Amino acid sequence: MKIELKNVSKSFKKNLIINNISATFESGHIYGFYGRNGSGKSVLQKIISGLYVPTSGSVIVDGVDINKEKVYPKNMRILIEKPAFFSDLSGFNNLKLLADINKTIDENKIIETLELVNLKEEMNKKYSKYSLGMKQKLGVAQAIMEDPDILILDEPFNGIEQATVDKLTKYLLKKKKEGKLIIISTHIKEDLTKLSDKIYVFDNGSIKETQNVK
Repeated sequence: MKIELKNVSKSFKKNLIINNISATFESGHIYGFYGRNGSGKSVLQKIISGLYVPTSGSVIVDGVDINKEKVYPKNMRILIEKPAFFSDLSGFNNLKLLADINKTIDENKIIETLELVNLKEEMNKKYSKYSLGMKQKLGVAQAIMEDPDILILDEPFNGIEQATVDKLTKYLLKKKKEGKLIIISTHIKEDLTKLSDKIYVFDNGSIKETQNVK
């Protein structure tokens, strides 16, 4: 898989949020987006995911201009900003509802994923009873449970205890070796240095610098 950004900019009304960014992301790598809140990381992830259309420039995924062709990238899963689920359903049933759309995984895989994020014991509890950290874990679980080829994660470790962060770090590094393309944004650089092959430093909607880590 390859994602190419060509001179991508995004404005909301007259506010320039993403300023002429070009970059290439390939399978078998983890890329980190680092910068303070409001620096443009999440907006660019939404553009890559097809959730936002750039004001100018192109997003090319495996040779396809996703905005020109009006398609979403194939086999991509995302966690951007706050996850949202049905409050009256359990964590398990929320994931099952999502899994039933594509029918690529069974209930055992859902439970396995919940165990990975240390949420198995609470999987039958209603989402409305979940703490902020538990809600974040469920958000991560929905993104990874179908083993996507492209994984976009925005502040995935926010509010999650260290034991689960360590498990997810190990999992993501394993998926990189399997050839997945992973893009993670955070304002905590330590999280990225453990995971990323390359870190893009954002400032005011531009890539201020790139840092090769591995």
